[in-house]
Amino acid sequence: MSLEADWFLRAHPEITTIEALLPDCNGVMRGKWVPRHKLGKIYDGELKLPKTALSLDIWGRDVEELVFAAGDADGICRPVEGSLLPTPWAAGGQHGQVMLSMFDADGTPYMGDPRHVLKQVLSRFQDAGLRPVVAAELEFSLVTWDNTVPAHTCPAPVGGSPVGGNTYGLDVLNHHQDMIEDLRVACEIQDLPFDGVVKESAASQYEINMQHVDNPVLAAKQIVMMKRLIKGVAAKHELIASFMPKPFEDESGNGMHVHVSVLNEAGENIFDDGTEKGSPLLHNAIGGCLLNMADSLAILASSFNGYRRFQPGCHAPTYPSWGYENRTVAVRVPAGSHAARRLEHRVAGADANPYLIFSVILSAMMDGIEQNISPGDPITGDGYAQEKDTLPVYMPDAVKLFSESDFIRNSLGEELQRIYTLTKEQELAEFRRRITQLEHQSYLEKL
Repeated sequence: MSLEADWFLRAHPEITTIEALLPDCNGVMRGKWVPRHKLGKIYDGELKLPKTALSLDIWGRDVEELVFAAGDADGICRPVEGSLLPTPWAAGGQHGQVMLSMFDADGTPYMGDPRHVLKQVLSRFQDAGLRPVVAAELEFSLVTWDNTVPAHTCPAPVGGSPVGGNTYGLDVLNHHQDMIEDLRVACEIQDLPFDGVVKESAASQYEINMQHVDNPVLAAKQIVMMKRLIKGVAAKHELIASFMPKPFEDESGNGMHVHVSVLNEAGENIFDDGTEKGSPLLHNAIGGCLLNMADSLAILASSFNGYRRFQPGCHAPTYPSWGYENRTVAVRVPAGSHAARRLEHRVAGADANPYLIFSVILSAMMDGIEQNISPGDPITGDGYAQEKDTLPVYMPDAVKLFSESDFIRNSLGEELQRIYTLTKEQELAEFRRRITQLEHQSYLEKL
């Protein structure tokens, strides 16, 4: 047994069950519950899961083409360093958790695992003597099921009126003081960088900020763990914390804004040239983001619901645009000290897999830097009002672009491109065959 596992079991005799967690391409946790005496076997590399566990659709169904193509072969699941921790929201405090990563039988990383994909992307930065620094803002909705309708058909926003507002309101946070305090304590126990909670514009919407980290793989792990923690703590308070991108028609959707700067070997921010404008390398990185944004959208908006955000009034960009201190564009350069000059990528939905979000954003930035790509002129005023270069706001278009993209193939690898495409195509087929309530209301009696 590893020293980490041995120490954990000695330090936590109350824990009886370990939740072994493998985030799939959708960011959904797969895995197993194992008794504490089996923890050593996980660290010895004896836990196996089918590789297809990483490419299940959003309902947890196999993609048959992937199952049959490789005989549903197993991969070896190894623990992620530093992820063996208690889960303080679990009933009785008797559960711990450990994150997993997938390897082939010969010990090489399986490149259908988003964590390994991000590591591969970061090798380009390492080869160039560069180190990205990332942070994320996570938006989520607090909801409860409406007991006046059939179960699981109508979630209702906590706080009542769908009119929304009360942005940055402190009185609303006071209503959830006990839950927020439990969030803070749970973050301390799991060593997660809790940097505060704010009330957002929609009636049910909140935002939690993650601290800047100079290791994107660690940052992605923290985001995955933070989302799970928020949902677990909310459930303890009989609430549902949802990262669904557009849970309500009349409210703004939930996004994940990603802040990125890049350090050189001397620890200097290469985006800082001592001016408000920022360095040419900052502009090149933005240019790469804009050029590759459409091909990346199937990652940034990973769910069918995610495309509901891309419409007027939903605070989600619909054009690959950029600007200074402008929240209506896709890539914003925030104001602040020159030393902290960075870009803010504002497209991703809160539900998307953070390993893959970082992978496409950082790959696009590096393409821009290596190829000296210009972003064009910054947008001033309303970035939503552009009439050119629109992003694919329908999932089938985004998936098709993704499946055919040389940028995606070169950045994420053929295996990830293949399994992700097939997973999304299966999800689309399910949505296509379903008849919505709106269709019945529109056509059933009239036609």
